[in-house]
Amino acid sequence: MPESTASSAPVARSLILGSTSRYRRELLERLQYPFTTASPDVDETPRPGEASRDLSLRLALAKAHAVAQQHPEAVVIGSDQVADLNDQPLGKPLTHERAVAQLRQMRGQTVRFYTALAVVCQATGMVHSDIAEVGVRFRDLTDAEIERYLLAEKPYDCAGSAKSEGLGISLLDAIDSDDPTALIGLPLIRTCRMLRAAGLVLP
Repeated sequence: MPESTASSAPVARSLILGSTSRYRRELLERLQYPFTTASPDVDETPRPGEASRDLSLRLALAKAHAVAQQHPEAVVIGSDQVADLNDQPLGKPLTHERAVAQLRQMRGQTVRFYTALAVVCQATGMVHSDIAEVGVRFRDLTDAEIERYLLAEKPYDCAGSAKSEGLGISLLDAIDSDDPTALIGLPLIRTCRMLRAAGLVLP
């Protein structure tokens, strides 16, 4: 369930994206609102037995608060995404071999992507948070299709080993989501809603 505390910021404030992800930066640029980026110093290690959904929300809030402590007057966005297959989190593959293993594991399966979002302002005590859940059904991929895709796009920095905004869309049967950019890394419909609540004027 969405969490919301405190009221909208009474004055115009600077906006900071608490992430160094180029995917999130490119998505936020679509809103044509000036912002800067900052790298949150957060330990992303899952806790024992922590569900993927809970992990994504905890880390999004931790990232937002970590940056907000350094910039208390700013409105700060924190986000985190966790891919989950059969209640097991899928991390970024980082290597070709691990990406092959992930896609073999996911073929013919539905993977849940939990993209958590937090928008906070320390000066006003504002905290908004929510999770966009996306169901992604993969085709029953052949080994040859997996190899051709990975060599073409090299999505080794993406949890789930596929970029839906690129050639990775060819690997999929269906996407189920109420916030289409969530799968790429930042749910912009929810982001706009929270930024308006923080007093920012969009568009």
